[in-house]
Amino acid sequence: MTRSVRERMVDSAVVLLAKRGFQGASFTEVLAHSKAPRGSIYHHFPDGKEQLIAAAVDYAGARAVLLLDALSGRSPAEIVDAFMAMWRAVLERSGFTAGCSVLAVTVSADSAELLARAGEVFRAWQARLAELLRAGGLAADDADGLATMMIAASEGAVVLARAQQALAPLEAVHRQLRRLAEAYGPEQGQDDLGPG
Repeated sequence: MTRSVRERMVDSAVVLLAKRGFQGASFTEVLAHSKAPRGSIYHHFPDGKEQLIAAAVDYAGARAVLLLDALSGRSPAEIVDAFMAMWRAVLERSGFTAGCSVLAVTVSADSAELLARAGEVFRAWQARLAELLRAGGLAADDADGLATMMIAASEGAVVLARAQQALAPLEAVHRQLRRLAEAYGPEQGQDDLGPG
């Protein structure tokens, strides 16, 4: 299926944010990366760069939730494994040059609207992970806490892995998150039939 010029520009913005941050995702860089015609900038994004970056954040967020949907029915430890494997793939495929495009916007964009949008994406990821963990047998509080920890720890691990050009930080965080997932017992009442 052929992607539209707008879709190519948004996809390029996601890639450039992940690799070069907010400043590295200029219109010039996005046009070069997407091979879009120059006139398409204000045709598709008449409100400027912030509109393009907002579309990129939304797209990156939705794409990640779709990837998380594939983890439905797995145990908490398997969810941790698959989630960390996604980040490992990003690092390996990019040669340690890419991280999280939403994090890049969070730490480098000077826009309350973009920061709010990034916050919405992180909340959506946390909510979906927590839902999957609850379905995998964790109590609601444990699922919420582990989901938040998975996002925070993996984001930091990716930063460290990029800086060190090595997977060791990601692997260390993965081991700790997996131990935590395995340490939680099933939700009270789920496997306990009570006295009788």
